[in-house]
Amino acid sequence: MGISQYLKDIGRGKQGARSLDRAQAADLFGQLLDGTVTDLEVGAFCLAMRIKGETPDEMAGFLDATHARLRRVPAATRPVVVLPSYNGARRLPVLTPLLALLLARRGLPVLIHGTATENNRVFVSEVLGALGIAAQDEVDAIAPGQAVYLPTERLHPGLKRLLDVRRVVGLRNSAHSLVKLMNPCAGPAVLVGSYTHPEYAISMGAVFERMGATALLLRGTEGEVVADARRLPQMEGFVGGRRVVLEEGQRGTLTDLPGWPQGTDPVETAAYIRDVLAERQPLPASLALQVEHILRLAAQTAAGSNA
Repeated sequence: MGISQYLKDIGRGKQGARSLDRAQAADLFGQLLDGTVTDLEVGAFCLAMRIKGETPDEMAGFLDATHARLRRVPAATRPVVVLPSYNGARRLPVLTPLLALLLARRGLPVLIHGTATENNRVFVSEVLGALGIAAQDEVDAIAPGQAVYLPTERLHPGLKRLLDVRRVVGLRNSAHSLVKLMNPCAGPAVLVGSYTHPEYAISMGAVFERMGATALLLRGTEGEVVADARRLPQMEGFVGGRRVVLEEGQRGTLTDLPGWPQGTDPVETAAYIRDVLAERQPLPASLALQVEHILRLAAQTAAGSNA
């Protein structure tokens, strides 16, 4: 069928572009994931949506198409905590593995999914490697108390191809937003979403509402889903798509952080994570609160699924 009719709608510039409805968006994105369109059409889509921006209904349609095609992680006996990791570290250490291991220690199954999206950052796979945690080759069930890392291509190779367009054109596209919102699990899950700019809090929240998601949303560390150890960010929760404020947040930046890694080196970051887990260094207060909020959301999700 092709996507030319959709490109005519979304490719008319910031002011002239027309938005797609949810079903149209699902059809369009499904064709992109299936690889049935040309490279030229893929590039046109990525640039058109970059200029236009996705509406919540369009992103919900993109997610519908993605969820229908993902290799889903089987349901576990407890809700799976989903930690997307795609931003990596530019100046600050990647502490997403610390969040994952803290949650696993509390008995939750934890899924980190992600991929490197550019060449000049340190990504979660490097820190996990320094911790001795290898990427999973298969999409298997995750046991309570286990934290696993799945590269994006294991969930869907077409999604990885869309993310890799950034290396060619130098710009993010809709897939980079989508991976922070998708649910790769077949059963109950708590999604953890992060944003870099306040306007994304509005759009991401609207998508969580439309998808009926159970999620925690916060301004993370350089776009990673872990709370910034230097400050207490606002944290919003969603339970079946219903929005609740979990943490109001506080202004100000801490300067005294014992043992805090100086830079982004994966080995130094891994050593700091080990020290925190062994209680040789204090757990930053913002991460401790984030863990507790995720545990409460998981408990509410479990109660709802058993009702």
